[in-house]
Amino acid sequence: MAFPKQIRLVDVAPRDGLQNEPEAIDTDTKLELIDRLADAGLRHIEAASFVSPKWVPQMADHREVMTGLKRRPGITYSALTPNLKGLEAALECGVEEVAVFGAASEAFSHKNINCSIAESLERFAPVLERAQQAGIRVRGYVSCVLGCPYEGEIAPAKVAEVAKALFEMGCFEVSLGDTIGTGTPLKAKRMLEAVARDVPMDKLAAHFHDTYGQALANLYAVLEEGIAVIDSSVAGLGGCPYAKGAAGNVASEDVVYLLNGLGIDSGVDLDKLAATGDWITQAIGRPNRSKAGVATATKLSDTSG
Repeated sequence: MAFPKQIRLVDVAPRDGLQNEPEAIDTDTKLELIDRLADAGLRHIEAASFVSPKWVPQMADHREVMTGLKRRPGITYSALTPNLKGLEAALECGVEEVAVFGAASEAFSHKNINCSIAESLERFAPVLERAQQAGIRVRGYVSCVLGCPYEGEIAPAKVAEVAKALFEMGCFEVSLGDTIGTGTPLKAKRMLEAVARDVPMDKLAAHFHDTYGQALANLYAVLEEGIAVIDSSVAGLGGCPYAKGAAGNVASEDVVYLLNGLGIDSGVDLDKLAATGDWITQAIGRPNRSKAGVATATKLSDTSG
């Protein structure tokens, strides 16, 4: 299959990228990150998570973030809302799109959200119903699609089963997450083939982590299959608190560099994105995991100095 001509990037850094930071990050820094991403050309930014501060303290300022956004036309600012309480709070803040988070692994589901896969889907039902009443789109996440820290290999059929359930419940799009970054290109293809038999390809997204340095190779593999939506995080920020040693999301800068090389339009300015990655990692004192971003930012610094 030919590569798609255009890709929609979903930058998850403000939520997935920052939620595991050990030190508190002020709201103004989060808002500036979101604004810089928008300025770089991102049209879909995951801005906050409406979960209990007890479990995710870094997202405690979700109301302040969602109400403090400098909203721009044509940009979606989404939020994670795992339950009805979170959704209602997000609706009060003018959210335009929300997401629910499931898993293809029973063990991971219990560790992550303290319930079985079936129970998690039951919990999502009222969230989908209420969101539909409010005219809000719901995105579905499936974690551990290419491996689990507790169960090991995950059968593609199990991923397809969960993705199908989310899609049939009303999720407009289902993001397939290699949460611990253990996938390889052939596994990624086989998983996607299984899922695409139940969910249309244009309703699927790839969300790959880079623990073993395979994220870009895996993305290339699923691009060949027709994936046209990619989740990424500027500077490769992020990780997984329930997957020991799991590296961050694939870096947005590296994805854009790959897409540029393939002649695929993302609408994102690599120079501005690299500058954003350089800025946020310095602001929070974290290493920049993006190879292309670091190289581009260094090049820009050299030429402007």
